[in-house]
Amino acid sequence: MSFDKVIDRRGTHCVKWDAMETLYGVSPDEGIAMWVADMEFQPPACVQDAVQAMHDHGIYGYFGDDSKYLGAIQWWMDNRHGWKIDPSWVFTTHGLVNGTAMCLDAFTQEGDGIVLFTPVYHAFAKVINASNRHVVSMEMVNNAGRYELDFDAYDAAMTGSETMVILCSPHNPGGRVWTHEELVGVAEFAKRHDLTLVSDEIHHDLTLNGAKHIPMSHIAHETDTVDRLVMMTATTKTFNIAGSHSGNVIIEDPDLRKRFGARMMALGLSPNSFGLFMATAAYSPDGAAWVDQLTEYLGENARVFDEGINAIPGLASMKLESTYLAWVDFSGTGMAMEDFTRRTQEDAKIAVNHGPTFGVGGDDFLRFNIAAPRSVVEDAVARMQAAFGDLQ
Repeated sequence: MSFDKVIDRRGTHCVKWDAMETLYGVSPDEGIAMWVADMEFQPPACVQDAVQAMHDHGIYGYFGDDSKYLGAIQWWMDNRHGWKIDPSWVFTTHGLVNGTAMCLDAFTQEGDGIVLFTPVYHAFAKVINASNRHVVSMEMVNNAGRYELDFDAYDAAMTGSETMVILCSPHNPGGRVWTHEELVGVAEFAKRHDLTLVSDEIHHDLTLNGAKHIPMSHIAHETDTVDRLVMMTATTKTFNIAGSHSGNVIIEDPDLRKRFGARMMALGLSPNSFGLFMATAAYSPDGAAWVDQLTEYLGENARVFDEGINAIPGLASMKLESTYLAWVDFSGTGMAMEDFTRRTQEDAKIAVNHGPTFGVGGDDFLRFNIAAPRSVVEDAVARMQAAFGDLQ
């Protein structure tokens, strides 16, 4: 397929395009939707064929025999990430926001503190607060446009009320692929403070320009922290099938697995067949070849976007090692958040995510989704250069 094909998503119940005017005041007829983290690309043919086969069969009953589905997950994790899993470790949730909520429900109590390295994916804080737990923000260090972790500062800030830490790996926003040393630091931090460690690795397939993702499971075996680790993965970001609402919570430790399974049973949760058929098809050699093409295309999009944005005085786009979510720092402009946000939305007519929603440390930022045809990314850059033209 061609990633250059522009597909009109307006009027298709697409939240990214059909809600942008209500939420951001940007008309879908004139503007560009660069906020919600889904891509402007169709999934690979193998996924489309699986959906077509369901349609051709014409009966949408209960799903049975998940051996092929679980085998596809095993194959993908082994071949793409060098991570060997057992099918008995896998729970399928309704996406990873649901997976996060399930982890909170299974492993923490109301009133507990949940550690987040901020700024970070905004849905974590939403589900934490909604479940009557509280966010414990550990702000990352922005070292010349690269986020780093300061465990000495984090240790000093702990109060003893914390029971879980949620890691976004690779990181959203900011695009960091954590190093081996950093991941060891996270695992040892969790061990020091007796925290359940939830590693959300939904972006693990979307590494760019040679960056190498390390599954936290590998680190857990090195640091003797398997007994506190919960892994979360999904096909949805990788293959642009977020509407399938499926994700996997993968738990090696039998005690944690028993507790999680009990909550799944108590809440009557089971996956929908569409997500299982799509994931099975995606985790295949054909899917892998498509992902290789995708990440090459995204890497070039990131280069085009960064070069254009960084040419505007006062703006700095963090270099992406993973994801398709550009995190742009406006602090160098000296503008208030309301001003640079207004210019982006009203003048450039681009709907973007606002930095403060990602927590402590996000105030000077906007997040741009660059998973779109290159012509759209180039248009967005030109609009931003015009909207901030007085700074040139």
